Amino acid sequence: MSYDKFTILKSTAVPMPIENVDTDQIIPARFLKATERKGFGDNLFRDWRYNNDNTPKKDFVLNNPLYSGKILVGGKNFGSGSSREHAAWAIYDYGFRCVVSSFFADIFKNNSINVGILPVQVSEMFLDKIFTAIEANPRNEIEVNLPDQAITILSTGESEPFEINGYKKHNLINGYDDIDYLQAMKEDIQSFAVSSFY
Repeated sequence: MSYDKFTILKSTAVPMPIENVDTDQIIPARFLKATERKGFGDNLFRDWRYNNDNTPKKDFVLNNPLYSGKILVGGKNFGSGSSREHAAWAIYDYGFRCVVSSFFADIFKNNSINVGILPVQVSEMFLDKIFTAIEANPRNEIEVNLPDQAITILSTGESEPFEINGYKKHNLINGYDDIDYLQAMKEDIQSFAVSSFY
């Protein structure tokens, strides 16, 4: 399944300065029965977003109309816990295309890239600067430039590079998952197979 191509994302951001956010908090286990990657956004951070009677919790950031955008800015150690892919599905389905943190759990990081979400790991100092910029003005935008591998706070011009695996970067820029990547090489694979046979 292919996803939106990711090149340069310029967006406001939703701040969630909470450390050690695990995948059970991102998408509680009771919502994992579905097999299609649809509808998970409705239950993103379900227990933090809603009361037991399904009314929104006013103090949770996703329920605050001041904050919106395609970038989620989390605290240190985002996506820890179990390896469920559904956590990444929920974030994507909600509308986020990038998650920023000073540290990601490896499995969550890979699951995110595989569904079209770019996890951008920054220094703790730069993460604090992002939170400060959003607090100063929720309309301040962040630019995430995947080809140049840089993230910039547009209101201040401050920027920091980030790392990403070359293969994963190629797939995100082209909107590929692993299967799409192989299909894009179909002719080369067939040519190689024919030449090897003879």
